[in-house]
Amino acid sequence: MPHPLPLPPEDRALSPHTGWTRAHWEAAADHLLAALRPYAGPANALINLPGARPSWSGPRSDGLEGYARTFLLAAIRVAGADGDDPTGLLERYAEGLAAGTRTPTAERDLSDGDLTSWGVITDRGQPMVEAASVAIGLRLTRRWLWDRLDPAVQERAGAWLAQALHRRPVDNNWWLFPFTVGGFLAEVGIDADAANAAVDRGLERIDRWYLGDGWYTDGRPRAIDHYNGWALHLYPALHAHLAADPALTARYGSRLHAYLADYSRLFDHNGAPVHQGRSLSYRFAAAAPLWAGALLGTTPLDPGATRRLTSGALRYFLDRGALDEHGLLTLGWHGPYPPIVQPYSGPASPYWASGGFLGLLLPPDHPVWTAPETPSPAETADAVTPLPAPGWLIQSTAADGLVRLHNHGSDDQPADAPVADNPLYSRLAHSTRTGPSTAAGDNHFALLLDGEPTERGPITPLGAGLLDACGWAASSHRPRHQGAELPGVAVTSLTLAHGLDEVRVHVVRGAAPGATVREGGWAVTGAAPAVSSNGVHAAITGDDHLRTELRALHGWTAATTTPAPDGTAFGSTATVPHLHGTVGSTAAVFASAARLTAAAGPLAPLTALNLAVADESLTVTWPDGTTTTCALPPTA
Repeated sequence: MPHPLPLPPEDRALSPHTGWTRAHWEAAADHLLAALRPYAGPANALINLPGARPSWSGPRSDGLEGYARTFLLAAIRVAGADGDDPTGLLERYAEGLAAGTRTPTAERDLSDGDLTSWGVITDRGQPMVEAASVAIGLRLTRRWLWDRLDPAVQERAGAWLAQALHRRPVDNNWWLFPFTVGGFLAEVGIDADAANAAVDRGLERIDRWYLGDGWYTDGRPRAIDHYNGWALHLYPALHAHLAADPALTARYGSRLHAYLADYSRLFDHNGAPVHQGRSLSYRFAAAAPLWAGALLGTTPLDPGATRRLTSGALRYFLDRGALDEHGLLTLGWHGPYPPIVQPYSGPASPYWASGGFLGLLLPPDHPVWTAPETPSPAETADAVTPLPAPGWLIQSTAADGLVRLHNHGSDDQPADAPVADNPLYSRLAHSTRTGPSTAAGDNHFALLLDGEPTERGPITPLGAGLLDACGWAASSHRPRHQGAELPGVAVTSLTLAHGLDEVRVHVVRGAAPGATVREGGWAVTGAAPAVSSNGVHAAITGDDHLRTELRALHGWTAATTTPAPDGTAFGSTATVPHLHGTVGSTAAVFASAARLTAAAGPLAPLTALNLAVADESLTVTWPDGTTTTCALPPTA
């Protein structure tokens, strides 16, 4: 059950979609901050939240994480109230700053009995991440906290933060942590040359990863996920805003504008962001870039749509069990869900979600708070939106507000030595109402070798666009088995989307005739789902009226359903439809029709969708009679 929050009455005149106003955001922030009080350590320096296990950085780093990420929320709350701080938030965080920065010069000098010190910032060490949140918090509250500190504490805290300027970050969004620290230290005149160099270095680094159209990869060649919004756009946008730098605002604001035009389509009408990528326990941090666009004045969204999307995201998670019985954010999606938790995450990691409250920095009379909510993109009309930069195709349907992401570009694979597939990246499709199962092979095409499915591995995007009233995206990959590519085998995959329907096409080249192949559809949760399988057509109805179908169109010979007893982030059990077939030639084509919907009432039967394959091309006749013809894409 959701943790009860003491919230004001809903205002359905101002907020017809969510009922929530600025007062609801303030009440939620106050509740989250009050729930932390029992877990503050001596002198408020470390906040050690209860959890099943520490992160790989250890309990001291986790305690610093508890301080830093919640200080960011406190700073946003107080700065947004123009310094009004009736519960003494800044006094407690100032005490923690003074105690935590009494730090020895080397990690080995820390005593086990030291219950306040933050330790030192090392190369690629987690305290570098937390230093950025501390720096933002100090920058936002400078008038009420930093400027009132004893000079000796300022000197000590500045020296602790300055360590980040001289240490090596992980080669991804971590470059923005010394960047953020540098922005604050340059402002207050501490280690100014190194601080300005860190700012320049951070921007230079992320510029290398810019794909265009507002999209970045997070260091690795095709690591594309929510870090675009809650890091790669957020930190430069905040710095540009706080520095009042028109050149930076123009450069990074224009990128943010382009990003938000696409990103705003990745939210369900129920408020959920697409479930894809790592660090998903940050949850409503997904609202941060939407607020940042309003803060910079560089958003394509009208004010009512910004608030509708952000309030929808916050409410989605708070209504679905994101808080435990103590009012603390858990490691998971709705409630706790260990399969999406990374080793670097500790009990306080979910408080990266503090960035989702960025809108409180906008004054109460700003249009994002005073304009009536307007519908989100997923609510207005059916749409298919190709995103060539990330290699994605976004499909949304107004009847149920559901959003599907067809993935032909993101794999999170390093450039030098590919690693095992991460289901949160490697699936053919992700959505706002489904998550990957741990072992059931949902939304995955594979050859089966001794019953074991191959992995997708690194993806080569082949493009995305619009064609004959439908959207398309395509990619190729070299299937891997036990870490090695199958010699001479390549798979080209194509997704076509129109209305609520999908067509998935896979061309297998180089596999031996007789090799078996399998494709999985959407994993639908439900303790006792309705399941049917009829020859080459499988259908499943699960919780909340969610339905999925998978039907053979070409090449497949059988359909089955497979239980996923460990469920997904959306439910404790799930079921996946599968199609099975056999390679009959050295260039075998397998095509299927798929559906994921929660629309009420009768729908045109999926059997009304037809496909013909001839001469390296295919023609699809959709259930509404629309016809699409396209060539089969070549292998890259």
